Amino acid sequence: MDQKEYWNSVSETKTFTLPFDGECFSEYVKKDSAIVDVGCGYGRVLKILWEEGYENLTGFDFSPMMICRARRESPQIRFETMEEERIALEDGSADAAILFAVLTCIVSDEKQEALIREIHRILKPDGILYVNDYLLNPNERNQERYRKYEKELGVYGAFALPEGAICRHHTEEHIRHLFREFETQKYEHIVYTTMNGHESPGFTYIGKKQIKKP
Repeated sequence: MDQKEYWNSVSETKTFTLPFDGECFSEYVKKDSAIVDVGCGYGRVLKILWEEGYENLTGFDFSPMMICRARRESPQIRFETMEEERIALEDGSADAAILFAVLTCIVSDEKQEALIREIHRILKPDGILYVNDYLLNPNERNQERYRKYEKELGVYGAFALPEGAICRHHTEEHIRHLFREFETQKYEHIVYTTMNGHESPGFTYIGKKQIKKP
């Protein structure tokens, strides 16, 4: 089962669990900001933001069925299907971008890099990137499956779940490299509960878009 097929198949039943810290987000992003949620799933985070008074919201996801659910549950918010890594917005058109447990769904370094470049492109100067995701888990259960799937998936930290999803946990070195074109505003370790009920170390990252000097 490919990953689009998997996420389409669970679009009506999956409940995401990572907590969204709206108070922290509001310290960096004003209520009238243009906010883009990349990999929005069924729109859970944008729905939270709408209820907190944010209205200029757009969600993108590569799963058409997730987008269908998002439109049904939050018709007041704009949701669009995303094709590959391309975000259908103009350069410098967004004040903030949210990447909420999305990197964990992308195994390859190259595709992660392409997505971050695309987010950097659509953000305005000094635009904010808000990220929550997973780090490598040191317990033996996870270390064993990292080793098991490293050869098959090509990355230490990637693994397949029995139901068909392929996920990835990350080194902090990789995360620092991935966000190298952003100025770090906040980086915090957090222990999350995964969508299957396990505890796993993760992080919250907030970065500001840096402008390349000519």
